[in-house]
Amino acid sequence: MTDSYSIFVKKSSERELRQIPKSELNRILSRIKRLMHTPRPTGCEKLADQERYRIRQGDYRIVYSVDDERKRIDVVKIGHRREIYRQ
Repeated sequence: MTDSYSIFVKKSSERELRQIPKSELNRILSRIKRLMHTPRPTGCEKLADQERYRIRQGDYRIVYSVDDERKRIDVVKIGHRREIYRQ
């Protein structure tokens, strides 16, 4: 399909993935892969004051940006809900 998006994961997000328990990891990766065909799925939320979106997977959050022109999704942060928004 030519309408699918490419997914890019930041190096920092790759490190965050390594911290996630294996029991949750496959569900999170599957959720990220589904963004290729549906970049703004039901339940996603646009983050205030940013061009980023957030989706939930259990107790984890995936923060990403969408570039419709280039058909690109950048995963910028992955983490537990109690830690994801801390700077």
